[in-house]
Amino acid sequence: MAEQHTPRSLIVTLYGAYGRQTSGSLAVAELIRLLAAVDVDAPSVRSSVSRLKRRGLLVAQPTAQGAAGYALSADARQLLDDGDRRIYAHPSPRAADGWVLAVFSVPEPERSKRHVLRSRLAGLGFGAAAPGVWLAPARLYDETRHTLERLQLAPYVELFRGEHLGFSPTAEAVARWWDLPAIAKEHEDFLDRHEPVLRAWQSRDHPGSGAPAQAEAAYRDYLLALDSWRRLPYVDPGLPADLLPHNWPGARSAEVFGRLHQLLREAGAAFVRSVLS
Repeated sequence: MAEQHTPRSLIVTLYGAYGRQTSGSLAVAELIRLLAAVDVDAPSVRSSVSRLKRRGLLVAQPTAQGAAGYALSADARQLLDDGDRRIYAHPSPRAADGWVLAVFSVPEPERSKRHVLRSRLAGLGFGAAAPGVWLAPARLYDETRHTLERLQLAPYVELFRGEHLGFSPTAEAVARWWDLPAIAKEHEDFLDRHEPVLRAWQSRDHPGSGAPAQAEAAYRDYLLALDSWRRLPYVDPGLPADLLPHNWPGARSAEVFGRLHQLLREAGAAFVRSVLS
């Protein structure tokens, strides 16, 4: 089955990859041209920009040339800055690095916020150890704090750092707190779709050449790979390797994305510059 890339997700990915340079503002006509390269039509771009503006992720801001355009909001920039540390870092955590714990309690009159909290913590990659007790690798503390503060959920949560002391082996507990087979499947799907792309680029004599057609192809393949990959470090929050099953596919998928990033990002930037000029 072909992978689904939504227009809204691709727009956010585009801003994250290439839209934070210079003024950071892109005209709708530029967005339409850049998204056409990944098969998104103009009406979908316009409607998606409107939705992102209503959600507070994009704000009206003139482009460097003075045309009407849209830039990332301050909240969206913080979101992407936090995401960069996951998407490009590829850490190798150990069980000894510890955990960040989120313990929350929501008053009954505000019980709707319980679902929001659970959804947001799950979206950050937390596993549920018990009702109201969630945990994630300790390195996610800063991003968790930023997210809870941005969503005005901090008053309901206490954050702690700690280690697992028993009673079951930590690897067994991790297998209860996260759905490891489902996470492994996400990595395998990424590899099925994007490892052949990497091999195809590696087989070219000059994959980084500045030919216009090649720059557009590099941009297209990089944007699609990044749009796929940027979700994975949230599904798999970088669980310690010594607690995971043998032949865990996460390291390989991270390596494939890292090589695509090195090979294609700057080549794709040449296509973006040609559109913006």
